[in-house]
Amino acid sequence: MSFQNKVILITYGDSLGGNLGRLAELLDGELADVFGSVHVLPPFPSSADRGFAPTTYERIEPALGGWPDMERIGRRHGLVVDMMVNHISRQSAYFKDFAAHGRTSRYADYFITLDKVWPDGVPKQADVAKIHLRKPGGPFSDVEIATGGIERVWTSFGSRDWSEQIDLDVGSSATRGFFERTLRDLKSHSVSTVRLDAVGYVIKKPGTNCFFVEPEIWDFLDWIKAAADRIGIELLPEVHAELSYNVKLAERGYWVYDFGLPALVLHSFFSGSAAELRSYLGRCPKHQCTTLDCHDGIPILPDLTGILDVASMRRVVDRCVERGANVSRILSDDGKVEGFDAHQINITYYSAMGEDDEAYLAARAIQLFAPGIPQIYYVGFLAGRNDPAAIASTGDGRYVNRHDYSEAEVRAELDRPVVQRLLELIGLRNSHPAFSGDLSIGGSGSGCLELAWRSGSDRCSLSVDFAAKRAYITDAHEGADSRTIRLWGKD
Repeated sequence: MSFQNKVILITYGDSLGGNLGRLAELLDGELADVFGSVHVLPPFPSSADRGFAPTTYERIEPALGGWPDMERIGRRHGLVVDMMVNHISRQSAYFKDFAAHGRTSRYADYFITLDKVWPDGVPKQADVAKIHLRKPGGPFSDVEIATGGIERVWTSFGSRDWSEQIDLDVGSSATRGFFERTLRDLKSHSVSTVRLDAVGYVIKKPGTNCFFVEPEIWDFLDWIKAAADRIGIELLPEVHAELSYNVKLAERGYWVYDFGLPALVLHSFFSGSAAELRSYLGRCPKHQCTTLDCHDGIPILPDLTGILDVASMRRVVDRCVERGANVSRILSDDGKVEGFDAHQINITYYSAMGEDDEAYLAARAIQLFAPGIPQIYYVGFLAGRNDPAAIASTGDGRYVNRHDYSEAEVRAELDRPVVQRLLELIGLRNSHPAFSGDLSIGGSGSGCLELAWRSGSDRCSLSVDFAAKRAYITDAHEGADSRTIRLWGKD
């Protein structure tokens, strides 16, 4: 089932009211008909990374609720969940059995012992030096087997000395059987779309950086897409990479993420220039989910490589740091550009926009008018401010943008004028027939952006003048007078 052409909400199961039941009530109540789809970030039992180290996909974390709550959401919305195709928890029954029995475990072939990559099980230093690292100290972990001996397995994510996320061997028939069973189970619980989390890391091949390795990555994607098609589930690969990667994915019929848009919009507001944003919007995939914010950070490298120059990227990062951001860094030399190592900026989008309601709404309007289907993160939906206390309590910089709202907080935030105006914009995007038509992209001068949707005689256009700091929407329906909505600046 493809996404509806309506705005998608992405949220943790406990971040809007405390649990999935209250989220379902909110979606059936105050937010009825606001979102076409809802992406619930991993609601499964997990040992780390706020759900991204799942121990099982068969159950919902009891503190969040249960499958009936998810199914309630899925009855009225497209329901999206993650499947971490690259890894599973160290605390899962599968890995615990492997740690107990080693190579005789019935789950042994789920995991990547190093002899699967190097026949003698000894990594060549030249090969290791090329690997795109996501944790300090290298991508391997030593596991003490209860029956004796040590097994070294691949672990792309975690800390220097340990990892709660154990990589899966996506080429083994055992792992593929596990994936197919999981997809069928998710489908039985009203899930319509599965995001393939960290899919770019699944292929391990000597002599490469082990990121999106071609052609092997296509063999896996073709297999899992065929399985998902049989089951009736849409796939959404999650790949942080240069634009060309997502162009290839979209050309093969996959939904992709527009990870270049968030920082480009900031760059346009900070610099007064629309040139790079206008160029990007003209060549990005159309079969995509657009974002401004998410549970991680605002992407910089590698997503903006070849789109913004390093000096411009630095200015965006520096301005955000002035506004309370912290920065996730690139670990591997192969991911850095001219010594620049910013991977993601951790900040709420509202704070990145200077907590200026009108400028923030203009930024959201750009997202809503851009090619693709808009996905709005729950903190951004409520125009949330930075939460430094959450960083202090967790030690994780990403929590600056992960505030959990109580029921009372949700009600109070929904009453804020900026949120009410955003709701009006979302309603326009969801209902205006022009958005089912064609988009033209233009703008006179380096500081102007024009995004105009048209379907027959129905038109809806956005005009942003970054130099003059003005933005307007012109809305025209067949048989009705046109109207102009000011978003930013003064007449």
